[in-house]
Amino acid sequence: MTHPLVDQLRFARSELERCLAGVSGADARRRLEPMNCISWIVGHLAAQEQKYWVTWAQGRELIEGLQESMGYGCAPSAPPLDEMRDVWRQVTAAADAYLDTLTSDVLQTYFEWQGQPIGESVGTLLLRNIYHYWFHLGEAHAIRQMLGHPDLPQFVGDMSQALYRPA
Repeated sequence: MTHPLVDQLRFARSELERCLAGVSGADARRRLEPMNCISWIVGHLAAQEQKYWVTWAQGRELIEGLQESMGYGCAPSAPPLDEMRDVWRQVTAAADAYLDTLTSDVLQTYFEWQGQPIGESVGTLLLRNIYHYWFHLGEAHAIRQMLGHPDLPQFVGDMSQALYRPA
């Protein structure tokens, strides 16, 4: 059975998809400073998932250069939305191969990278990933509001696939 926190990450991902519904490629590339654009946000979330769940967890890099172009602290850019959605889908599919194996015991362990332990447990990284989605979901909705998009979601969506259950 999938760990409940993994269900929460998948729910946050589904909310990103809901947020992107109806966004044109041109609007996704518009940057309203100091915020990044929506397409960058998608690539940025993919970069975090790749770093945690593909590189650190599985020892491989699926999309070469993603961390260097979309990771924390990178210069703003406005990549094509279709390209970033494709990257995000590839990365999340690869991440799911690892995430599907998580147990409460594994969440208390630590990754090592280049011979050094990562400073946060796997569980804390998972929480950080979930909260990161919510941070950027709010930002993306604010951008859409500023662009004048009508009929935006007003509240969290259908949680039927992410119901509370003890771990």
